[in-house]
Amino acid sequence: MTIVLIATLLYLTATGLLVRAVVRDDAVTSPAWLWPALPAMLLHGGYHVLVAMRTSGGPDMHFFAALSLVGLGMAWLTSLVAARGRMAALGVLVFPMAAVVLWIYHAYGHEPSKPLGWQLATHAWMALLAYATLSVAALLAIMLWLQERALRRRDFRPWLRALPPLADLEALLFRVIAVGFALLTLTLVTGVLFVDDLLAQKLVHKTVLSILSWIVFGTLLIGRRRYGWRGAKAVHWTLTAMALLLLAFFGSQFVIELVFGRTR
Repeated sequence: MTIVLIATLLYLTATGLLVRAVVRDDAVTSPAWLWPALPAMLLHGGYHVLVAMRTSGGPDMHFFAALSLVGLGMAWLTSLVAARGRMAALGVLVFPMAAVVLWIYHAYGHEPSKPLGWQLATHAWMALLAYATLSVAALLAIMLWLQERALRRRDFRPWLRALPPLADLEALLFRVIAVGFALLTLTLVTGVLFVDDLLAQKLVHKTVLSILSWIVFGTLLIGRRRYGWRGAKAVHWTLTAMALLLLAFFGSQFVIELVFGRTR
């Protein structure tokens, strides 16, 4: 409880500092938000380690645990992106989300998991990294859409100053998508190699939707490289692929664990 509370307060402190930095337009020159953000993420991860040590079986990979771990991954990726450029606004969204999913995980308790061999553990962690990275890409796509919309309408709000130039934001979006696509590819490959019942009834929807998402992301990257896809088209393809991926993992896992009350 204490770890969760401290991590939440640190996440919110980082968010407040980011909001102030965005308003003052000095998020890059004065990254004070990193000081509370780093211990918040370390405590977030430490809480999962503590739960794993106190719970029988393997690492907790149930619905709320996975949701919390994805939030943690998004927070780390956001910190890396925001610390190196003009993307502090991303942390204003991600850090409160990380705090919320951590609290939800804590509130709903923890369930023992079946021990995982290194093969299935590799597949599971690769999947979480892919989901976290592509979730950040989805947020970048939404920010790109909002920026384009505001510029097209000549609606020059103060929050626009917190974003990098349109071309830089778009380039960052495709770099993040490329990394996420590589991780998703490795997730599918390790699934084929290490999961015996990949097309079993409880996994078939997850498998099919993940492959569809991989196809959409791959098509987007090819379209960008060969035809220069950008703007609204890039946003629509990114959000479509991400929606498929969310349904693949969190949608199917929600139904299996919380609706039918079964665990993997």
